[in-house]
Amino acid sequence: MLNRRQLRIKVLQILYAYYQNEDKDLPAFEQQLMFSIDKSYEMYLYLLLLVVDMQKHAIEKIEAGLQKRLPTKEDLHPNAKFVTNGPLRALANSKLLSRTLEAAGVTFSDNPDLTKSLFKQLTETEEYIEYMASSERGYEHDRTYLLKFFKKYLINSEDLHDYFEEKSIFWNDDLDIIASMTIKTIKGLEEDASDITLLPLWRDEDDEKGFMLNLFRNTCLKADEFSKIIDENAANWDNDRIAIIDMVLLQMALAEATSMETVPLKVTMNEYIELSKYYSTPKSNGFINGLLDQIFSTLNENSKIKKVGRGLIE
Repeated sequence: MLNRRQLRIKVLQILYAYYQNEDKDLPAFEQQLMFSIDKSYEMYLYLLLLVVDMQKHAIEKIEAGLQKRLPTKEDLHPNAKFVTNGPLRALANSKLLSRTLEAAGVTFSDNPDLTKSLFKQLTETEEYIEYMASSERGYEHDRTYLLKFFKKYLINSEDLHDYFEEKSIFWNDDLDIIASMTIKTIKGLEEDASDITLLPLWRDEDDEKGFMLNLFRNTCLKADEFSKIIDENAANWDNDRIAIIDMVLLQMALAEATSMETVPLKVTMNEYIELSKYYSTPKSNGFINGLLDQIFSTLNENSKIKKVGRGLIE
């Protein structure tokens, strides 16, 4: 499920493109924003398919060994522990996941060697060898190792990162949170369930989507007003000298502070300072911190910030 920081990042990315585009077509960019959300869920499905494909390649490996003209003892009596891994089988046999993947058109057919290569790399890891050699059995044992494989190797593959980067520009900042959704899905698999449960992208769709669209629209529609406020408070800075990304972050912070009555002001301040650390220059967080502190104080004095609930202004 996307959290509010991820939603802010999505808005930031689209606004950055919007501000640099001569054609300020608000509905078109809002459509891009919603498309980027849909792509996030698509990535979630790709990661689940990635795990499922590990079993497919394990089965192919066993079948290839049995079909050898001169099979070894190991070929004739293969270790099927990974193939029969309980949580892995639940994903591979899920009718819900299969239908959802097909409906979304999610497949690795454009790079069929990717998951095969990742499986080969996985089989050479210390954890995989340890798992296959262990005599321990059981659903939780299987889940523990499947999560190890995913978190330590699969999700950290540079080949996978390159694939996602080429697949969609909207996935650059999604991998960590979407990986956490995949991990949560694996942790939630029940041994006796008739099928798996897929996570929704939204925790509360009406509330979270409303937050995101409100933030995007207010930042765009009040850009001139916010630019003036920033100019008045940045006495030693010409607006033209403020980095574009910093200006976007400042305007987003103002939009959130003045239009989101239930979001604590301290949360807004901290969120945009944190975003500046990742998306702007090394000195930006100090600049944004000082300027927002000054602007928010002035807006509070002039009753321009209204919050509902105790302690939301502080």
